[in-house]
Amino acid sequence: MLCQLDNIDDGGAIAVECMLDDVAECLIVVRHDARVFAYRNVCPHNGRRLDWAPGRFLLKDGVLVCAVHGASFVSDSGLCIGGPCRGESLVSVPVRMVAGGVFLAAGSGS
Repeated sequence: MLCQLDNIDDGGAIAVECMLDDVAECLIVVRHDARVFAYRNVCPHNGRRLDWAPGRFLLKDGVLVCAVHGASFVSDSGLCIGGPCRGESLVSVPVRMVAGGVFLAAGSGS
């Protein structure tokens, strides 16, 4: 299990460490009501993490902002809508929810 849905504020995001394809990765897990989305915590612009402090993200009105260069991503699709990597996307990681828990989905490299 990556986390409990209750660990994420509605409209918020947290960082979660996990193994993907036998490599330690940091994921951004975003919550919209009862839906969750996960992305590798890597900005396509320069490969840096998006959090401004460990596990803390700039997220408002469904837009996730990279703390380094200000790239703006739609939090339920990962698409960059502003900044230096406009038109690119965060790398999505499939997740599923079971009984209030957020898990890596089959085929996500777990």
